[in-house]
Formats: sequence, C-alpha cells, structure tokens
Amino acid sequence: MSMPILGSEVFSSRPVNPDELQRSLPSTVETHTVTQEQIDRLDPLTYEVVRHRLWSVTDEMGEALKRMSGSPIVTDANDFDFAISDELGQEVQVGLYNTMLVGAVDLAIYWTLRHRAVNPGIAEGDMFLTNDPWVGGGLHQNDVMVYQPVFHDGKLFGWTSALCHEPDLGGVGLGSFSPAAEDVFSESLPTPPVKVVRDFQLQRDVADVWIRRSRVPMLVGLDLRAKIGANNVGRERLLALIEQYGADTVKAVMKRMMSDAESRLRAKLSSLPDGSWSATGYQDQSHEGDRNLHKITVTTTKTGDHLTFDFTGTDPQSGVINCTYAGMRGGVMLALLPILAGDIPWSAGGLMRCFDLVTEEGTLNNATYPAAVGRGPIGPAWLTGSLIAECLSQMLDRDLELGKNVQATCCGTWDTAVMAGLDERGEQPAPFLNIIMEPMAGGYGARPHADGIDTGGLFCIPMGRVPDVEMTEFLYPVLALWRREVPDSGGPGRHRGGLGASIAITPHGTSVPMGLVLASAGKAVAQNAGLAGGHPGNSGLDVLARRSRVADLLASGRIPSELEELSDTLEPGQNYASSYLAPGEVFVMTWQGGGGYGDPLTRDPEAVARDLREQKISADSARAVYGVIVENGVVNRPATTAERERQRSVRRDRSRVLRPTTGRRINPDSARRLDDNLVEGTDAGTAVVACRHCGDVLGETGVPAAELSLAAYEGSPAEAGPQIIADAADYVDAPVVFRQYCCPTCWTALYSAVVPADHPMPPLAGLAATSAV
Repeated sequence: MSMPILGSEVFSSRPVNPDELQRSLPSTVETHTVTQEQIDRLDPLTYEVVRHRLWSVTDEMGEALKRMSGSPIVTDANDFDFAISDELGQEVQVGLYNTMLVGAVDLAIYWTLRHRAVNPGIAEGDMFLTNDPWVGGGLHQNDVMVYQPVFHDGKLFGWTSALCHEPDLGGVGLGSFSPAAEDVFSESLPTPPVKVVRDFQLQRDVADVWIRRSRVPMLVGLDLRAKIGANNVGRERLLALIEQYGADTVKAVMKRMMSDAESRLRAKLSSLPDGSWSATGYQDQSHEGDRNLHKITVTTTKTGDHLTFDFTGTDPQSGVINCTYAGMRGGVMLALLPILAGDIPWSAGGLMRCFDLVTEEGTLNNATYPAAVGRGPIGPAWLTGSLIAECLSQMLDRDLELGKNVQATCCGTWDTAVMAGLDERGEQPAPFLNIIMEPMAGGYGARPHADGIDTGGLFCIPMGRVPDVEMTEFLYPVLALWRREVPDSGGPGRHRGGLGASIAITPHGTSVPMGLVLASAGKAVAQNAGLAGGHPGNSGLDVLARRSRVADLLASGRIPSELEELSDTLEPGQNYASSYLAPGEVFVMTWQGGGGYGDPLTRDPEAVARDLREQKISADSARAVYGVIVENGVVNRPATTAERERQRSVRRDRSRVLRPTTGRRINPDSARRLDDNLVEGTDAGTAVVACRHCGDVLGETGVPAAELSLAAYEGSPAEAGPQIIADAADYVDAPVVFRQYCCPTCWTALYSAVVPADHPMPPLAGLAATSAV
C-alpha cells in the first residue's frame, strides 16, 4: 500500500450537497435556477416533450462522437458515454453506453466548480479536459472527459460532457496498462481539469501537450476533437430547446426529471421488506509476480426507501487493481441502473440520492493517491458492481414482480489484452496498437425465468458491440483463426448462464514480435457467480501457443480449430503479465460466460437436450452436471430420474451436516418466496426459513447461516463442472475450492461457488431480513 502524498487531498472528489455548492460559488459565476413552484406548474405534455428532446440531444451527441472518432473502441465497441447536467453538475440525462462512467461525471464538474471558478474561471465558450480518476470524470486515466458549461443570458444553465476510453495515453505499459505497476507513476499521467477550449477556440498548446504522451497520437488527437464536436452538438441543441420553450421551462423539466427518478426508485424500495445482504469477491493477483487474492466485501442494507452500501472490511489497496472513489461509485451505478432502474428514465442525479456509500480510504475500491489505478474500471469497480448486483438480486428475488429483474452475475470481468508492434503490410512500416475488444461479447447471467443471453454483451455497456473481425484484420497485422462461442462456458443452473467465447489470433503481416500485455481476473476464483444454487460460469483462460504449427497448417490448406492442433507448448498467460507474441505463434483468449440460477438438477431435461443439440453444452455436462441422460437426441426420462437421484445421494454421502434438522415442516405453497429454493413462513408462531421444495424448516429468520440446518461440501473447483477450465494453482497460492450448501432433506443445492477455502459463509437469501411474516 502506497502512502498518500501531502497535498494530494485537494484532488479528491466526493458527492456534495447541491445547496452547499450553490452557496460556495463565487459571485463571478451566476447560475440559472428555478423555484419549486415553477417545477410544480409544468404541464404533463410539455414535460414529456422536453424530456424526450433532452434524451434525443444525448443520443445525437453520441452519434457525433462515433462519427468523428477513429478509434475502434468508440466506433466498434461503443465504450463511451455522455451526459447533460444541470448548473451544479447533477446528471439529468445519461447515455445507454458505459454506465460505470455515470458514477464519475458529476464529480468532475463539482470539482471544477470548486477549484476552477475563480482561476482560470468558467466562461461561455470554455471546455475542460480531465483524466484524473481522483477528481472524477472517468475511472482510470484512459477514461478522458471533455465537458463544457452552457450559459444562457450570462447565467450558467448546465453542462454537457463526452468521454471515452483512449487506446493509449503513455506510461510504461502498452495501452497504458502496466502489469507491474505499484503506483501511479508507472502509469499514464493523471491530468486535473484543464481548459482545452477557450472562447470557442481549441488551445493548441494544451492539445499538443495532451497528444504528445501517446503511442497513437493521431487517434488521441482525433478523439479529442470528436469529444469537442459532441459537446458542440449538445450545446447547440440545448440552446435551441431553450429558445423554443424558454429557459425556465427547460430547467424546470431538468429538475423534475431528477425528482421523478428519485421518487420512483424510492417507491420501488419502499415496496420491499427491509433487510441486509452481503457479498464478497476477489481479485486474482494484484500485479505482475503477485500470487495472492485480494478481497472486496459489501453489505447492502435497505431501510425504508433508502439503500446503504457498506464496504468496510475490503482489503487495502494493492498493485494495479485499485479504483478511486469515482470507480467505486461507478461500480454501484453499473448494477443499480439495470437492476433497479430498468423501467425508470436514467436521470442519474436523482437516482444517486437514494443511496449512501460507507467506505474506508486506502482500500481496493477507494484508493488514495498515488495508487496504481490502471485496472480500476475493469477490475475493482467491475467487481464492486457484481457484488452490488448479487445483493440487489437477493433483495428483489423475494418479490414476484420485481424478481423479474433478478440476474446472476454476468461475465464478471474484462479480459484485457493489448498488442502492439510494427505493421509491415504497407509501403512504409508503421507502428500499431490494438486492444482486443472481443470480450464485449460476454455471457449474461441467468434469471429466475430465463437463461442468460449467450455472448449477449456486458452488463455495464447496454449498447456495447463486439468488433467486426474482418475490420480488426484490416486495421492490424493479425489473422483470426477462430472466434466462437465456447460450449459449457455458461454457469449451470435451473436456468443456464449465457455462453462466453474465445478467439485465436496469430501475427500476419509483420516479421517482428509483438508486445503483449495481459491484465485480467477470474482465472483462479470465479467472478461470474451463480444465484440460488446455480454454479458460476467458466473461468477465464489466456494461452500462448509457442513453437506452433500454424504456418504449416495454413500452408496445407487447413485452418486449425483446437489448441492441441496448434502446438505442444501451451503457456498459460498470467492474470498480469508483460509478454510477447512472435510470428508463427498464436494467442488464444477465452473470456467468461454468465452465472447460473437455481440447482442444475432441477433444469428441464428438454432444455438440457436442446442445449446439447445446439452445442451449448457437452454430453459429459448433460450427464455429470445436469443429471440428464440423452440417447440419440431424446431424453431418457426413467434414466434421468435415476441419475438425478443418484447425484442427490452423492451429495448426501459427501456432505457434512452443520446442524441436525428439526424434523419440522411447513407448507411451502402458503409461505412467502425468498428465492428459487427458500421460503419464509411461520411455525408455532415463529418466523422461519424453509426449503421451498420439501418444506423442511432450516431455522429461524435472521439467524446466521452457520446456525441453520444445512449440509456443506468442499471439493476441487473442477467439481463445479467442465466450465472451470483454469487451474487455480497456476495463478495463486491460496487453496481454492468448490463449495456447496444443500438442504439436508431433499439435497437441493442452495448455494454453489468457486471460492477461496477461507471464504466466509454467505448469509443465504433473505435470512438477514428484518421484516415480519
């Protein structure tokens, strides 16, 4: 853990009270405000028309950014976002792209109002640029935000912003990823807000300083102008809207949008019983050479119409797997927007009023300067979002209607691989740098009523896309041997997690080795957890095929399709590593699918047979994981029943009963659902939790899981299923196990996970609920 540098605290950013911020502004910044009476007087038709116009403005900003950018990260993968904010920076309307960025945009504007209002000042025609994760705007230095104040009649009316991930902004590592980094000084330079446009003119000195740091200055320079162009579109459209409807009306709509989002989310929370849910996850390794596990833990508490996310107990900041407060907040929004606000307009400024964050500084997801934060959004922030999603899903699973939004963890992480070298295909050799964006096609988590979507995308980027493989081959000197879905990669369950996929790449059009930087998680400990007994999805795996036979195979007219065909020397890529890929060698990346929902032994046998026909699972998985016997494409029902009973007997014989059963039972049909396997009812006037399948009373509501009548088992991670394709011992020293808790009467799986051996016993769904039956 690095020690904070004296004076760095000025660059820290936290949410502020809007009234306090308004009072603290200097007299040189006069803001446009409206009264509550003006907001209340809005007629419904005007409100809806202006609200949708604001929405269309953000969409048009996004299209402008995409059309002007030359980076495949933006044009192909849609890894960017934009927003319209009010005069104080509260986000009124955000885009449907990278939702993690939503948690950071307002922080940068708050900081700018506090620290730039007097010197250099905030004036019409200005734009600011920042990539400082401690200030906000983005989650690591590669997230770059350009934002502008919008004035009307000399008063600060609002802000527009555009931001995206840049392919490289300097630093030791390719793509600004330094796997060995122990502090920020090995990474790209964080730049606090600087005025890049003044009086509507790009400041060439600032722009030159900005692009000079990059290995791909043309792309970074073009993205800078694309973000300026997107902001210009936003300003023009916003001023046209003001001209048509009047400043007071537009501002009243903006304030009303945030209030409506807040009130609708509070109403949804109020309809649910109060309770507390916890989740803990891990990062495999923190930097190159590390073999430790690093923990993030959260307890989510719902009281009335408010949420508290408490991260107390999270491990200290370490290596490159840290994010700032902005990253942690972005991780929370990653989960909250799709799970709780899927049917609420995303006026993030209102939604963020509905929760508090409790956190210790100097930890993995609230790192202090000068921690290395290059892995911030796709490591600790992403894991933060997955853990929040796990808690929220357990909270919602108790409600029949809201339970439709429950979802097991999606692919769980981003598998980063950066390639850079010399492209010799043209008349003049030219350097290139490529971030492999294929993991955009991650597998979605399963739901209580449906399988996860196969290679459906990323939870945090609803509008994300996987790149066109032919365009990748056109832009860079590489050849893709395959890009395909991987059977068995979705987490087994009553509903199966969506499949992940893999790609095999070999140099093509260069005679010199490429540099290769790897940064990932989820190879030792599952990042894509299941729910309600569902198993995790596949582990990630990167493999380098050294001394491969690819040239001979291609020369003979064969395109290899399996790792074993390529080479006898298969080198697993570490989570964090700086390596190389020489001509004639092959890099194979397998990224992750989604977690499963419910016990796999309760899956409809016909669904298993269909998955087998469509090659989404293997024959071994059908029998060993789902207990389904398929003969000539047809389910053998008697054999399947016998096999499932046999597997339940195996669970019984191998498990340790933590606490003897009481022998009491309730009627599960008259009890209240907690999740796929548990119900809450009454027994002799006492609130109890029981198995939803057999009615066996497991214990009283609210007691720790260790005091329940449960059966526990620990075994090899491979026992979770064939989706566990990596060997944890290749990455970490700590023992990793497959852990399962079952009902000790009917032997239904209540919880299944691949976790460290010292992972705390989870509070199963609903057992911490404070409500009465």
